Amino acid sequence: MRGPRREAPPPPPGVMAAPMAAVNCEDFSEFQEALRSMRQIDDRIAHELNASVPTASIARAVNLAHTCGQLHSALQEAHAGRAAVISRCVALTSATLARLSERRGEEEADRPALNKALRSQQTTLKLMQSELNVEEVVNDQTWKVFNERCRLHFKPPKPQ
Repeated sequence: MRGPRREAPPPPPGVMAAPMAAVNCEDFSEFQEALRSMRQIDDRIAHELNASVPTASIARAVNLAHTCGQLHSALQEAHAGRAAVISRCVALTSATLARLSERRGEEEADRPALNKALRSQQTTLKLMQSELNVEEVVNDQTWKVFNERCRLHFKPPKPQ
């Protein structure tokens, strides 16, 4: 005799620990730490799937379509949030870089300090842009693991 269908718990709340507004784009170390914190859901995807999507022998007791759907939504939200944070920080750093470039053309007296600040901002911008590549790799790996476990149980909605 079977009992009522059990649903696995949704992904842990607060997986995306650093909200977009709280990310400091001026300090690259803080920016990187915020992204690391926001990537926890991706780092723990295998564990989440093992805990949420049981093996075939006990799968009948869990609504796998619902469980995979919840995890899919959480992943999409996390990925979109991180992409927005990275894009916002790249835009802010680019704007700062443009202002410094304008000032460099106008001010003769403080040129060495401006050049140093300009190089620092250029380096920060390149590092932030490289996070876009890291994000792509992380997302690809996450979706690969997700699809291996959920492809039979959940079909994501088609993009409109």
